[in-house]
Amino acid sequence: MQSRSVWTLAVLISLSLFPAVAAPDASNAAGEYAKHFAALSGLSVAVAKAMPADQYGFRPHPESMDFGQLMSHIATTNYQFCAGLKDSVPPALPSPTDKDAVVKFLSDSFEYCSSVISNLTGAQLDAVHDSPDGRLPGREVLLAMYVHVAHHRGQAEIYLRDKGIRPPSYRI
Repeated sequence: MQSRSVWTLAVLISLSLFPAVAAPDASNAAGEYAKHFAALSGLSVAVAKAMPADQYGFRPHPESMDFGQLMSHIATTNYQFCAGLKDSVPPALPSPTDKDAVVKFLSDSFEYCSSVISNLTGAQLDAVHDSPDGRLPGREVLLAMYVHVAHHRGQAEIYLRDKGIRPPSYRI
């Protein structure tokens, strides 16, 4: 009996040393999506910044997009996914070609999406919206966008490695 009391006391003391895990904020239905979107955004922009400006025209294969086109494709599609979640059309988009303009376009696309995602309601996550992948419930639009970004960012990391550049480390 005494060992059970000691064990219980040890567990309670251990639990008191760790901060409580916060329950999802019911007022922000997309809180978990927003949290992971920040990591997705940061790593993607870091990948875009890692390629030297004079290599933005690099393509590993004649049928591949060049690096700048690949980064711009991610940005354009981000706007399309997020405008769909708002049930609106994407804003007018630039067609940048140099590194600074492409990085800004990519960063701006993530900021646009961040403002959309952080304000999504449960009803919007459940509702069906237009997306580049067709009509999908909001949660699936977000998942499709995250997969799309990760897919093309993975391609971009191979472009970096082909140029002898170590891609930024993955982090959440």
